[in-house]
Amino acid sequence: MSEKPIYVVKPSLPPFEEYVEEIKTIWEQKVLTNQGPKHKKLHKKLLEYLETENLLLFSNGHLSLELGLESLELKGEIITTPFTFVSTIQAIVRNGCKPVFL
Repeated sequence: MSEKPIYVVKPSLPPFEEYVEEIKTIWEQKVLTNQGPKHKKLHKKLLEYLETENLLLFSNGHLSLELGLESLELKGEIITTPFTFVSTIQAIVRNGCKPVFL
């Protein structure tokens, strides 16, 4: 039997040299977080692409879900699926609501 792994999926990656060139400015400017040049560029391009005036970027899906729920000022029960990541439930509970699984 072969010891070589069989992959179900294969990631799509840019050529290494192209990727290194793209992130080179991060090392030069030493800005890794929000409001850095890459953040601002992505924000601007998304505003144009989505043809909107308002847009927020988040570092992860949990933060966006938690803020989205908070902005809706929901109270009581929120229906969700039991086949979700635990972070979904945490966002619901942190907003003072009760998750209901259907």
